[in-house]
Amino acid sequence: MSDNSPPQAVDAEQDVSGRVLALGTADLGTFFRPRTLAVIGASDAPDRPNAAVYRRLRAWAGRVGARVHPVNAGRDLVDGEPCHRSVAGVPEPIDVAAVLVGDPVKVIEELAAVGARFAVVFASGFAELDGDGRHAQERMAAVAAGGPRVLGPNTNLNAFETFREDLDGPAIALISQSGHQGRPVFQAQELGIRVSHWAPTGNEADLEFADFLRYFADLPEVGAVAGYVEGFKDGRTLMLAADHAARRGLPVVLVKVGRTRDGASMAASHTGKLTGSDAVTSAVLRQYGVTRVDGLDELLDTAQLLARAKPPVSTGVCVYAISGGTGAHMADLCAAAGLPLPALSERTQEALHQWIPGYLRVSNPVDNGGHPVGDWRGRRILEALVDDPAVGVLICPITGAFPPMSDTLARDLADIAERTDKPVCVVWGSPVGTEAAYRDILLGSRRLAVFRTFGNCVGAVRAYFDHHEFRARYRSPFGDVPRHPSPAAAEARRSLAPGPASEHTAKRLLRAYGIRTPREELVDGAEAAVRAAAKIGFPVVLKGCGPGVEHKSELGLVHLDLRGEAQVRDAYRHVTAHDGVDAALVCEQVRGGVETVVGLARDEVFGPTVMVGLGGVFVEVFRDMAFRVPPFDAEEAGRMVAGLRGFPLLTGTRGRPAADVDALVDVIMKVQRMGLELDGVLTELDINPLAVLPAGAVALDALAVTTPERTRESRSEESDDER
Repeated sequence: MSDNSPPQAVDAEQDVSGRVLALGTADLGTFFRPRTLAVIGASDAPDRPNAAVYRRLRAWAGRVGARVHPVNAGRDLVDGEPCHRSVAGVPEPIDVAAVLVGDPVKVIEELAAVGARFAVVFASGFAELDGDGRHAQERMAAVAAGGPRVLGPNTNLNAFETFREDLDGPAIALISQSGHQGRPVFQAQELGIRVSHWAPTGNEADLEFADFLRYFADLPEVGAVAGYVEGFKDGRTLMLAADHAARRGLPVVLVKVGRTRDGASMAASHTGKLTGSDAVTSAVLRQYGVTRVDGLDELLDTAQLLARAKPPVSTGVCVYAISGGTGAHMADLCAAAGLPLPALSERTQEALHQWIPGYLRVSNPVDNGGHPVGDWRGRRILEALVDDPAVGVLICPITGAFPPMSDTLARDLADIAERTDKPVCVVWGSPVGTEAAYRDILLGSRRLAVFRTFGNCVGAVRAYFDHHEFRARYRSPFGDVPRHPSPAAAEARRSLAPGPASEHTAKRLLRAYGIRTPREELVDGAEAAVRAAAKIGFPVVLKGCGPGVEHKSELGLVHLDLRGEAQVRDAYRHVTAHDGVDAALVCEQVRGGVETVVGLARDEVFGPTVMVGLGGVFVEVFRDMAFRVPPFDAEEAGRMVAGLRGFPLLTGTRGRPAADVDALVDVIMKVQRMGLELDGVLTELDINPLAVLPAGAVALDALAVTTPERTRESRSEESDDER
């Protein structure tokens, strides 16, 4: 392959469902530092916006050392420089082409013919408009598959901004699907926060969020990635990129819009993406250690702390304030966020009382009464606090400017941050923000983490501890993904008919995967029901059974605690009189345990998704459920269960025995395998209820829906294409 050939994705191993297990790489180093830049549609006409864009691109090229080639079929010169009539006339390989014309697809085809590596498409009017625009974007993506990698369409000049080179320390790399929404993070450079890159991905016809995340994770200067996302192009590529970042310990902080129906609608109209289920999105981000925040101010504040702070030596937080009220306020917020405020050691407290009056509290929070910060005592207090072994993070809220005391405190905080590896967080509460103590001293420090609100500070510290806890335990799940289907999968693909399955068929599928069900027998007559009951042993349960029969309890199709032959006959006649019921299930009656729900569904973005929840009102009323997207390990399934609000019911309450949580986790793992192996066949699975007993778990009812034949064939073709 020649040096000017377009970068190609690597051939990747696939899991049992045909999905890739590794993300291909794009040579994005060439994109950000090209040797050559061609500007198609370059102009110097004073009434054309292209003139200003061309000059900005030319200035950027000068900063990164790229040679510029203007291209315009109607010009010989642009700003006095020779202009090429077509991309074919550019005399050297094109690393990056900026496409400023209204119909970029034809230009991308021409760039593909000359082996250009990257194209940036600024034009809008594509998938964000649906219809013809979506089709045009699909054509663009098809060309990009064999030609230059495409950034956009509907992108902007953010990748070509001027980044300050006088700032040191770990940097934030920024990825945004909306240029305007990324602006506050970029402008953080004016606060002394280093920003190294900005990738404005736009509609993501080709290059996407995941490509840039993977690239940034390998850059030693990047300390954190901050992202603003409206929708993910591909759930699997996101997971692979997030896994890559997690294995390298890189913090990722994200604003993901679409939590509400209105937000999802606006996101779709803006970028032309599907936002998917927000609960599933949040679950995936948790699986891979991505910190999700809601506001752009939180995005910046959290990313800057995670980028700069070294790993914690302790999980304790110390709050140091000049006012008891301020300390109490911050302590409440810390407690609400689950941040521990451990008591300082007796030695530390004795030392503090040398400089702080004895009537003030110094156990944690520490109240100095105000005056000690104005003289030599302030520095000694700070030294004692950061030296305490229980302190992992020091938080000092300064609610207002009160020179000269606040100036002295700010200087002492900046000095102490230089001598400790523990994060020192300062909240400057003054709404003015022009004070010298804030602008010159606090923001002038490369070691302090400076915030403007209590809430953002506490949220960032919580994210800091969570990130390092996640980092310590994370193990990539992709190494253990099954590559070959089990015998159960092969049998299920042969035997499952398209559409809703009966409970009997659904349970047969569960048993094939090793999930326990009650002893039961399918019968088609009253006397057969009586014989089955006698064989199983009274009392029994009798249910109406038929393809697609749902909500049996509400329809009166479930008869419990049947203790005699007459009751069985009556129950059989009752359930078979209902439309759609063509047989009955006679089942062993299982008593006790905690009712749970385990399910499988196909998310439009992430594919097969596993759900668990507590049964009854916990799922139906309180929506107490958790999601995970395969692949995940048993430890992650355990965290899934432990995160339920109703989890204490599984541990034993009011004298009830504890349920076998390990058995529940085992069922979750088997359902996950089912989802991986039967993707494209099994659309939905609902085990409800799954009784979790003191020993074991039993699926008392199950619903399965398989893919219609036409859709199944289509997905099979897609899988073949991936292969």
